[in-house]
Amino acid sequence: MKIAVLTDPETATGFRLGGLEVVTASRQDEAAQRLTEMVESQEYALVAVDEGLLPDPYEAVERAMRGRDLPVLLPITSLAQAFAAGEEDATEYMRRLVKSTIGYDIKL
Repeated sequence: MKIAVLTDPETATGFRLGGLEVVTASRQDEAAQRLTEMVESQEYALVAVDEGLLPDPYEAVERAMRGRDLPVLLPITSLAQAFAAGEEDATEYMRRLVKSTIGYDIKL
């Protein structure tokens, strides 16, 4: 059984760098189709789903999930949603993350 992330192409890069299997979609209908395919394949134990694409992943694949225990669907916040509140911009966050990881401040 596998673990995968269903997200938009922009956010996918970070998950791929983390070593996760990623399935991308750009629109809600496309995401629902991809998630249905993942459920029906019976290859996945856990699928993390970008809430920006599918606010309610269980509702989107309710028919496909009938009688199944797996995969577990885990809604996650997308990068765009995480910074939508305006508390911190994505560039500043990435700069701090890189500096704390490699010890150098870089300009993005």
